[in-house]
Amino acid sequence: MAHQQRSQPHLSPSSDTEDMVLSLAPRLAYFAGVARTEHVTRAAQEMNVPQSTLSRAMVRLERDLGVDLFARRGRTVSLTPAGRTFLTSVERALAEVGKAADEVRADADAATGKVAFGFLHTMGAETVPGLLHAFRADHPRVRFSLVQNYGEAMIERLRAGELDLCLTSPVPDAPDLVARRLDEQKLRLVVPADHRLAARRRVRLAEAADETFVTLEPGYGLRRITDDLCKEAGFRPRIAFEGEEAETLRGLVAAGLGVALLPPPAVARPGVVELTVTSPKAAREIGVAWLDGHPDTPPVAAFKKFLLSRRGNLLPT
Repeated sequence: MAHQQRSQPHLSPSSDTEDMVLSLAPRLAYFAGVARTEHVTRAAQEMNVPQSTLSRAMVRLERDLGVDLFARRGRTVSLTPAGRTFLTSVERALAEVGKAADEVRADADAATGKVAFGFLHTMGAETVPGLLHAFRADHPRVRFSLVQNYGEAMIERLRAGELDLCLTSPVPDAPDLVARRLDEQKLRLVVPADHRLAARRRVRLAEAADETFVTLEPGYGLRRITDDLCKEAGFRPRIAFEGEEAETLRGLVAAGLGVALLPPPAVARPGVVELTVTSPKAAREIGVAWLDGHPDTPPVAAFKKFLLSRRGNLLPT
């Protein structure tokens, strides 16, 4: 039997797409079950729903769409051409929903779930690999989605729900975030190997007031700390180059293009000398942050607890 266009559909063709989806979605699994069995009673038994509920759902689905999906012979039904077309897309949609459900359950699994973890570029070479190695000694199958970025970008990704936790500096202070200080990292004045200060081991930052600096771009936490420390030392730095990564800045220093305030490197770089800054105190706080009120899956809760247990012992010695 060819399908017929119903004369008074419940939703007009101009109805908003979102309204249509909300109306249809709860009945799609029922439709697929009836289409699979071609029998209302058998489908109701398989899906453990009352037959009357299933029949009413199919009638309303057809009314909302404005087309006949089934040709009926008693309790036996067969798909119309429109029903077959609709079934193809419904099965694909239900498969995607099932796949998504499997993925989120897998990500939340205590033993094999996933943690979306962000951290500063300067912590990627040594600190974070060491932390993950230590954590996985007790949680060997937990998976990680790792994101390296600067502090403000990571905070935005936290707010967007793209990260569970992030290691950042400075430690953020915002009403929608929870942040905990974990450690403090000393910063050094990095100068070229042939620089006038290279023979020194310690230096006051004011002694570099006339130098050209290479720094990270505005928006990076380390850039803000550099500007603040120089201001505290009584000068505003003259900036020749701005970059996005600390080791690139070290390369610029080695090339004689300026000096920089940087955290210690994972591996010593030739061509530069790293000086202890005695005044003002040159250090940055490292903390972990997460979205306030955001529920933790078991793997996220376990990794958060691990990070907090490393307070004062986060950074490599």
